[in-house]
Amino acid sequence: MPEVTPEETRAAVARSAQEPTEANQGQLNAVPERRRNPCPLGQCGFDKSETTQMFTFPMIALNLRPTLQLTDDVFEQLCRQNPDLRLERSAQGELIAMPPAGSETGYRNVDLLGQLWQWNRQMQLGVVFDSSAGFTLPNGAIRCPDAAWVAKSRWERLTPEQRRKFAPLCPDFVVELKSPTDDLATLQAKLQEYIDNGAQLAWLIDPEAQQVYSYCAGQTVQRIDHPEVLCADPVLPNFVMDFALIWS
Repeated sequence: MPEVTPEETRAAVARSAQEPTEANQGQLNAVPERRRNPCPLGQCGFDKSETTQMFTFPMIALNLRPTLQLTDDVFEQLCRQNPDLRLERSAQGELIAMPPAGSETGYRNVDLLGQLWQWNRQMQLGVVFDSSAGFTLPNGAIRCPDAAWVAKSRWERLTPEQRRKFAPLCPDFVVELKSPTDDLATLQAKLQEYIDNGAQLAWLIDPEAQQVYSYCAGQTVQRIDHPEVLCADPVLPNFVMDFALIWS
């Protein structure tokens, strides 16, 4: 495999960024603003008019062709050369770069991941992954969900080499946590992609709206407003996620 130097990577990204796609143009031009929600009891001291400016950019998809063909080996090399970036590959071969999560999003993600890990620790039914783990889906995309679970029988069928790389399977259960800079429609398409590629259950959690979009194989998407808890039966037997800290 020919070596791809960091200079070549930066040059390809720069050329792609100079001609952003129509979908990315609006994202690059806008710096989103998020309003702080006052305490429901009116005791937090926040002014309702107070706003917080977000200086992180949303997800950007770059088409590097024909300069760079994003094969499995090239993508893996890019990830090694850019360990501080969270990278994905779309089914169309686009390189997707996502900014680091904000502190509040990271706090919430640890809570939901911890609940999933604790349940699996007790049940021993599979393997839990955080957002640093990538999976190669049947459609060719390489995705890194915020939290994922794979049944033990499916994981054990993989070879040691497959486990060391981006495992060639779609997790049975995935969770994506929407951050203030994420586009809801883009995440919804991503959740549907998981289901189309073999996931049995997928949750899209929107902390600001306090809503969960539940995707289940063979069923219509459900939107659950302000759930206190949510059950993942029968895919994850007896797993119940508590949203108290996620909504706080």
